[in-house]
Amino acid sequence: MSKLDDVLQKDLVDAMKAKDMDRLTVLRMLKTMLTNTKIQKQREQLEESEVLEVIQKQAKQRKESIESFEKAGRQDLAEKEKREYAILAKYLPEQLSDEQIRELAVNAIQTLGLKTKADLGRLMKELMPSVKGKADGKKVNEIIASLLS
Repeated sequence: MSKLDDVLQKDLVDAMKAKDMDRLTVLRMLKTMLTNTKIQKQREQLEESEVLEVIQKQAKQRKESIESFEKAGRQDLAEKEKREYAILAKYLPEQLSDEQIRELAVNAIQTLGLKTKADLGRLMKELMPSVKGKADGKKVNEIIASLLS
């Protein structure tokens, strides 16, 4: 079991003991998603990065749901999704700020000598491995596009 998997299991037990239904529901769903991923990959254990990937995917789904519910005027459902996102966010690494992403992008632009929007793909390819898990690809793309324009 990965460290993160152990933490999730311990928190699941704690949520059961505390009768914290919101946290319990989210953690059970997460454990189910991890089990499904293990079955899909036909492996007994997942690596730390794979566990993190599943959590990020679930967090991203919550963010998208929040936006959709707010557009539809369903504040009750948006609040529920926000609570679930907050629970998931505890297991994610600290996200990079826009300024940190901009700094990494500027360094990469100078190192590679990129100047035009046509270089966007090359810059993304260079930058994404270093920010994977720490920044949303969409946000990185927006910042890079503004720098290359």
